[in-house]
Amino acid sequence: MNRAAEWLEADGLGGFASGRADGVRTRRYHALLLAAAAPPTERAVLVNGLDASVRTDDGEWAISSQRYAPDVTAPDGATRLVAFAHEPWPTWTYRLPDGMEVVHELVVPHGAPVVALSWRAREARAATLVVRPFLSGRDTHATHHANGAFDFAPTEHAGRVRWHPYADRPAVVALTNGRYGHEPLWYHDFQYDEERARGLDFIEDLAAPGTFTCDLRAGRALLVLAADLPDAASWLARDAAECWDEIERSERARRSSFRTPLHRAADAYVVRRGAGKTIVAGYPWFSDWGRDTFIALRGLCIAGDRLTDARDILLEWSGHVSGGMLPNYFPEGGQPADYNAVDASLWFCVAAHETIEASGTSLDPAHEARLRDAVAAIVAGYAAGTRYGIRMDDDGLLAAGERGVQLTWMDARVDGREVTPRIGKPVEVQALWINALHVAGAREPRWLDVADRARRAFAARFWNAERGCLHDVVDVDHVPNVVDALLRPNQLLAIGGLPWPLVDGERARRVVDACERALWTPAGPRSLAAGEPGYTSHYGGDPRARDGAYHQGTVWPWLAGPFIEAWVRVRGDTPEVRQDARAGFLEPLLAHHAGASPGQLAEVADAEPPHAPGGCPFQAWSVGEALRIARQLTA
Repeated sequence: MNRAAEWLEADGLGGFASGRADGVRTRRYHALLLAAAAPPTERAVLVNGLDASVRTDDGEWAISSQRYAPDVTAPDGATRLVAFAHEPWPTWTYRLPDGMEVVHELVVPHGAPVVALSWRAREARAATLVVRPFLSGRDTHATHHANGAFDFAPTEHAGRVRWHPYADRPAVVALTNGRYGHEPLWYHDFQYDEERARGLDFIEDLAAPGTFTCDLRAGRALLVLAADLPDAASWLARDAAECWDEIERSERARRSSFRTPLHRAADAYVVRRGAGKTIVAGYPWFSDWGRDTFIALRGLCIAGDRLTDARDILLEWSGHVSGGMLPNYFPEGGQPADYNAVDASLWFCVAAHETIEASGTSLDPAHEARLRDAVAAIVAGYAAGTRYGIRMDDDGLLAAGERGVQLTWMDARVDGREVTPRIGKPVEVQALWINALHVAGAREPRWLDVADRARRAFAARFWNAERGCLHDVVDVDHVPNVVDALLRPNQLLAIGGLPWPLVDGERARRVVDACERALWTPAGPRSLAAGEPGYTSHYGGDPRARDGAYHQGTVWPWLAGPFIEAWVRVRGDTPEVRQDARAGFLEPLLAHHAGASPGQLAEVADAEPPHAPGGCPFQAWSVGEALRIARQLTA
């Protein structure tokens, strides 16, 4: 049992519960009830955590722990943890000094801002559970501090307690089969070690309105916590026992329906946006982003047998094409969308093509027409020229970029400076552009002629004969024939990861072999080869240090998809090769990340051994590409 492993329970609305196996909260995002008032946005932490203890004839013992400044862990409940399981939902087993074992379970029902908690003793003898919740009512990215505006006053009625600490946040409703005792207190100086390591605010005060006391000898002790929002109404109409029984029944059935653990992991990211659907880029801090959505959708929804979701997501985004571009980000609060990515629209074209192909005749012709209209608008807009210097050049390739804007997926900035500016003609952008031309050519054959011209230019201009691989960027800073020859994984998308590869034969094999030697790790491919200028071995530290390392060697698991697909293609794509790829790459990748995020994959990992996972612990495109390639390897 890795006590520092992190678990996630998503509610399908953008909200979630999350924490560590040992129950010690080390992030500001570790919470029992984090709800999205306008799914998947307007997220707030309502219930951060709780203290729990068990009283018996022999004494009272904690079964929870908190982290306080300066570097104090108290009480000592985490020392009594003897087992943790993340499936079918997070379950902890504690052993008291007198030998009694207490099992604690946590379940989040799909489609509601609700978390159901239960505790039960494994033997029937006198024991009382005491639970004290910690509340805040703050933005997910903030910290909370003691203040006079917090309203501790409860409303109690028939086994339920309601608190409404701040008028501009949803109220919290608690259902219980125990007794509530009002005892308002402030708990000061909770310390979040992960936030400290990230160079962010890491001290917080939380409000503790009172305690719930339950008789464990009588059966399960229950506490159901809900945001007082419309999506929780049906659960709040029940009592605590009915609520727990129905959540347990429905969630056990729903979770057992997923074909594989990766299908189960994928479910966390597909969430509601208004009347439609979208994809959360990662938990706990990302919302839905264009580029991430279209990359992740191919695995989460198409390979994940959720074609209706894929269609709905693409249709929702298709109405936002502007000058050939799609937004990369919708800010919260209704502010204008950010059109700041050259590749997001091109990934949309690929995702739309694969959704149409996978849907076949089941796709409504009107829906297919809308998707193809969006593809046509994207390609025409890029060919004519649009924001940030994005335009089709005379050779058919796509030029993009200007100072002060980071347009590719390598989008980190430090002190207002782009770490990897990549202005000119980035290699993966050409692969995506030529694939988009093929997709558009299904309706307008003239684009196929452009695709052929661009492919010939690509073959002539990107091959690096000296190193036996592809240049990362040509026409750097829009200066003809200036190249960036750094060895990066972006070139893999010219061979694997997209429907139409641009490189084949001996050259393709040499590219893949070079990337395997210099970039592959058990956690996924490095973003830059060791020994290249700027290479950074560790991803960590304050925001400046992290952004500086983000694409300078740091491992990105999502790139395992293009790498493995390319590796299989250049070896003939036989059943034996697929089996070798699964055993040699995919299974070690999944096992490596399972230690830190059971059942999930993280955003990044360190470039050097032991390749510790980092960044966002639950990342949509990491899971999506693992699911996409897993399906290919078993097809």
